[in-house]
Amino acid sequence: MSTREVETLHGPARAHLHPAEKPVGALVLGHGAGGGIEAPDLVAATEAAGEVGLSVALVEQPYMVAGKKAQPAASKLDEAWVALVEALRGGELEGLPLVVGGRSAGARVACRTAAETGAAAVLCLAFPLHPPGKPERSREAELNEVSLPTLVVQGEKDPFGRPEEFGNPPSGSQQSLAAVPGDHGLKADTDAVAAAVRDWLPGAVARR
Repeated sequence: MSTREVETLHGPARAHLHPAEKPVGALVLGHGAGGGIEAPDLVAATEAAGEVGLSVALVEQPYMVAGKKAQPAASKLDEAWVALVEALRGGELEGLPLVVGGRSAGARVACRTAAETGAAAVLCLAFPLHPPGKPERSREAELNEVSLPTLVVQGEKDPFGRPEEFGNPPSGSQQSLAAVPGDHGLKADTDAVAAAVRDWLPGAVARR
């Protein structure tokens, strides 16, 4: 593993790179609002991606690199993410079909910027469909606006949105949902998380 820092408008972002020996694609994942890249579901997804030949970059947003706890505005997160992904596409991940994603808030960032980053597909781990107990504040539009192949891996008891709360995707959508045991942390069955990611990734990069 190696690391790379990229200057953005909001400070340096950091990528932790896990290269595959003969990569067939790349997976770039962002962390959640209150946790880092060591989250169990991110670790499981990284291992699964490596098993099917994808290089992985786990991204730390500038506020996390700076040791701050409060997440900045969505626009700042998006700008920093795009800058880092562009740097990786011009360097370590050059020429590879790119899957972008993340857990929770990181999944939202990936969805909002999928077209701008030139992604081939999007992986959402524990997508925060709504704040706990407030289903009227749905964020499903962010997910449904993605026209690329998209996998949502969601805990069956996630207070931020259980699998059955996700509505029908728009006509022509390439969105799929994998329900796994557990809540928003996706810690209960990391093997199930890995299996869902492992099964989906090869087809996602092959569609490129």
